[in-house]
Amino acid sequence: MSNGNSFIREDPWRIFRIMSEFVDSFQTMSEVGPAVTIFGSARTKPNDKNYRAALEIAKGLAKHNLAVVTGGGPGIMEAANKGAAQVGGKSVGLNIELPHEQSGNRFTNVPIHFHYFFSRKVCFVKYSIGFVFMPGGFGTLDEFFEVLTLVQTERIPQFPLILFGRDHWEGLLHWMKKELRQKKFISPGDLDLISLTDSPQEVVDLILDYERRIGAPGVMPKAFA
Repeated sequence: MSNGNSFIREDPWRIFRIMSEFVDSFQTMSEVGPAVTIFGSARTKPNDKNYRAALEIAKGLAKHNLAVVTGGGPGIMEAANKGAAQVGGKSVGLNIELPHEQSGNRFTNVPIHFHYFFSRKVCFVKYSIGFVFMPGGFGTLDEFFEVLTLVQTERIPQFPLILFGRDHWEGLLHWMKKELRQKKFISPGDLDLISLTDSPQEVVDLILDYERRIGAPGVMPKAFA
């Protein structure tokens, strides 16, 4: 059982470790420039259509001087980092220490390592002007709903939130319309914050259109100011 002595021994030092993760990651990410975060399953194989799509999306973004940010692991994350790196773009990997599954991929040229999920999540959002959600599991759903909530509550700007893969996401969107919108758990226009597509080029176009609307290329609206 924990007691006050354990707090005195451990927690103040844990705060310094948390602080160091924020300081190091903020310093690195502040030099990257406008970025787009791509989420998706770590279990997706290179021969999967979604792996190839993530590769093409990342290439298209990097060719327009947008950094590509992922969780730094295998699967969709690897594909996106690989696509950005192949065209000479900034390929950012926010890698997390996990007992299973996660290991850093070799295609990141801006690697940042985290111990805490919450500090990593802040970096995903703080430096991105758009978010792409490829098919994935609990982690992808967690990031999708968290970023959607931040936009819906106007804690961050109305960044593009793009779901890629109709066959994967349509069932969830149908449930959200029936169980959330019709029962008024969300506002009528909340689902309009989400775009759904099967086209890698449309993903790139949606983000470039948003970048043009917010001003000159390279301008990044502040999140969590």
